[in-house]
Amino acid sequence: MSISAATTKGHSLVIAPQWIGDAVMTEPLLRRLRARGESLTVGALPWVAPVYRAMPQVDAVIEFPFRHGGLQFKARRMLGRELQGRFDTAYVLPNSLKSALLPFLASIPRRVGYLGEARVGLLTHRLKNPADKPPMVAFYSALSGETGVADDRPQLALPPEQVDAVLRQHGLVRGGYVVMAPGAEFGPAKRWPHFGGLAALLDRPVLLLGSAKEAELCEAILAQAPQRCRNLAGKTSLMDAFALIARAGHVVSNDSGLMHVAAAFGVPQVALFGSSSPLHTPPLSGNARIVWLKQDPDYQPPLDCAPCFQRECPLGHFRCLNDVSPERVRALL
Repeated sequence: MSISAATTKGHSLVIAPQWIGDAVMTEPLLRRLRARGESLTVGALPWVAPVYRAMPQVDAVIEFPFRHGGLQFKARRMLGRELQGRFDTAYVLPNSLKSALLPFLASIPRRVGYLGEARVGLLTHRLKNPADKPPMVAFYSALSGETGVADDRPQLALPPEQVDAVLRQHGLVRGGYVVMAPGAEFGPAKRWPHFGGLAALLDRPVLLLGSAKEAELCEAILAQAPQRCRNLAGKTSLMDAFALIARAGHVVSNDSGLMHVAAAFGVPQVALFGSSSPLHTPPLSGNARIVWLKQDPDYQPPLDCAPCFQRECPLGHFRCLNDVSPERVRALL
C-alpha cells in the first residue's frame, strides 16, 4: 500500500536511525507529524536517544535495550508485548528488517516505511527506495506522505539555562571559542588530517569534541596546539556536547553526526567533505560553508574519483582531504 498523509490524530511510535547524523536529519519529519496533531514517542538506541531530547516536538523517548547488530528476536518480542495497544501508527525510519520487526510484534495497526530487506509483510504502508542517493532529509520527510519536502531543514533546541550551565562549567563565553569535531565514524576517508595545523593558526580556545573512540585522535591534535586546545573527546555527555556546539563561535568538522548537529543549531560552520558528497548529506544551514575539492574548478588535476563513498581511499592518495590546507579553512572562519 502506498503512503498518503494521515488525516487523523493519534499516538505514533518513531523507530529512529542508529547514527547521530541520521537522527538529526529526521527532525523535519517529526515536526511535520506533530504539526498535524500526532503525539510522538521515539524509540532509539541509547547513543542516539539524546538527539531526540533536543527536539521539542517529541513527547517521550524510549531507549531500546538492543545491542548494535543481530536480530535479538526475543528482546524485540518482549518489548513488543509491552508496547501493544499504545500506538496507532509506527514510522520505521531505518531500512533494515529488524527495525520493522518491533512495530509488527507490537501489533501497531499502521506501519509506515521504505521497502527493504524483504519486509513487505511487516509494513502496511510502503514507499519504494529511490534508485540514486537522494538528499537524506527529504528521504525521511517523505515518510509523512506530504509533498513539498525538498526544502526541509533540521532544527534542534535546548533550554537556554541548560546551555548556560554547561558553558559556566567549562569557563566559556558564548561565541568565544571554536569547536572542532575531527572524527568520522565511517572511516579515514572522511577525516581531514589538518585539524592540528588549523588550531595552531587560531587565536581563540579550541574544544575538541568526539566519542571516547576519538580521544587518541584528539590527543594528537592537542599536541600540535597545546596552548590552544582542550581535548573533551569522551569526557562529555552528548547533551553537553550539543550545548557546547550550540554556543560556539564556529564549528569545524568532517562530514559527521556533529556536523549535522551544528547545522541544526544554526552555528557558523565549515564542513569538510572527502569521500562522501554534500549533494547527499549537506549541512542544511545558511551559516554553513562547505569545502569539497570535487567542486573546485581551480583544483588540478580534477578529482574524477570523488565521491567514492569508501572508508579508505581506494587509490591510496587521499587527495580529496590531504590537499585542503589549514590556511584555506582558516580564511572561512
